[in-house]
Amino acid sequence: MDKMQLSPVRHVDRQKTERPRTKRVWKLKLSVTWQRMKKVLKSTLKHRLHLHLASNLSKLSTLKLNHHDMAIIKPIKHVMKKKKTIRPTMPLAQLIQLPYTAADFIDHGHAMTPTKSPIENISTRWRELHGLHNWDGLIEPLHPWLRREVVKYGEFVQGTYDAFDFDPLSEFCGSCRYNRHKLFEELGLTKHGYKVTKYIYAMSHVDVPEWLERTYCTWSKDSNWMGYVAVSGDAETARIGRRDILVAWRGTVAPTEWYTDLKTRLQRLGKTNIKVQRGFLSIYSSKGDFSRYNKLSASEQVKEEIQKLVSFFRDRGEEVSLTICGHSLGGALALLNAYDAATYVPHLFINVISFGAPRVGNIHFKEKLKELGVKTLRVVVKQDIVPKLPGFILNTILNKFTAVTGRLKWIYRHVGTQLKLDVLMSPYLTRDPDYTGSHNLETYLHLLDGYISKTSKFRWNARRDVALVNKSTDMLIKELKIPEFWYQRPFKGLVLNQYGRWVKPGRPVEHIPSPRSIGSDHDPSL
Repeated sequence: MDKMQLSPVRHVDRQKTERPRTKRVWKLKLSVTWQRMKKVLKSTLKHRLHLHLASNLSKLSTLKLNHHDMAIIKPIKHVMKKKKTIRPTMPLAQLIQLPYTAADFIDHGHAMTPTKSPIENISTRWRELHGLHNWDGLIEPLHPWLRREVVKYGEFVQGTYDAFDFDPLSEFCGSCRYNRHKLFEELGLTKHGYKVTKYIYAMSHVDVPEWLERTYCTWSKDSNWMGYVAVSGDAETARIGRRDILVAWRGTVAPTEWYTDLKTRLQRLGKTNIKVQRGFLSIYSSKGDFSRYNKLSASEQVKEEIQKLVSFFRDRGEEVSLTICGHSLGGALALLNAYDAATYVPHLFINVISFGAPRVGNIHFKEKLKELGVKTLRVVVKQDIVPKLPGFILNTILNKFTAVTGRLKWIYRHVGTQLKLDVLMSPYLTRDPDYTGSHNLETYLHLLDGYISKTSKFRWNARRDVALVNKSTDMLIKELKIPEFWYQRPFKGLVLNQYGRWVKPGRPVEHIPSPRSIGSDHDPSL
């Protein structure tokens, strides 16, 4: 801002002879002075409160939401442009509403803005929200009820990353840090009202040599924890209108794992024309006779649990649904899981919600899922390269000529309805290209929480904690002063023992993985 102008009162030439000032003259000069002071004050407030976010402020939505959502709050710059006098009775919180700044992440001992929105009873519309009509009219603009449900399932998938032990120095590397009875409690997911009934394990090596399968020097040389099966409790069942069985699949932990996962060779399913990506199918269906955790494949473990739960709750006269969700590789496994479940459990409403998932199969796989009635919602980010795989170049070109290439058996096809997000729509995310960060699930959930429509700006009253984005990325703008990759164990897992030595503690007995943990329980009190 340029040098501040002086008040007109100070320009009075006292040496000139003039007539005595009247009350009217003084009133006029004071009025002009007051207008100048207000202008300077507004300009100063605007400059200080933006804290370098002014350039991003224009990206926040100023549009009114529909009657299902809260009234949108107008940004401060629109309030300041109003010429009418501001009533002194209007609360300050209503006058000055700004996006998050560094000051918002300092604990001053008072309650900050709630991190979750009100949860409505969706019992009368759950089929629509889960794709009965392929989400027609619910995505553009995004219905607030659908947004909250999809974020909920995304947080279930995020839990598979947060609980996964991928420390190569850990004797339990590849397992879940917690037993299934404490998983949601440890991760803060009890708020969603579900209970874990079974853990899922998948072979971590395909075609491993026999000597490796027989080696038991650590918890498991051949298996990884890949997710879990859960079921809604009574209170959540009443809210959502049915007993919901949830299967959450974990994706790849490191980007380098995609070199192994994305072998582009397609493999035929049985004697049909249906083909799926070979690497995904191997992870989903592989098992080993000498494996403690994969005597049954991941597909067989899930099949056994789903059939038991469906039978149990149907015998009680309850309506049951199956929701399968996953991120990255987990999204691919979710589709294979849905294909299986639709064949061995007839007349079951099956919905897949995937985040950043790659292509899985050919046109016949896509058509068969549609024929089986599986509803799939694919959430993708424009800057994420994984949904463009396999066949990043070849499939992108050939898909432009669908009329000619549409029936080719060796071309990958996406399945279901797409909800596309864009990193550039958020004022809190860096503009530097970061393909790893764009694929991160927390980035997806942040963008989803702020999404309204393709033509709208970022939702002004988005509630989800922005700091979560940097759990395992460096995607937030520096002005927020949130450290990158902050989600880690204190002192990298070391503790100071009673003798003053830093040591690696053993796991509590209740959290040590055991082959018995792949079992399940079916408690009528769910």
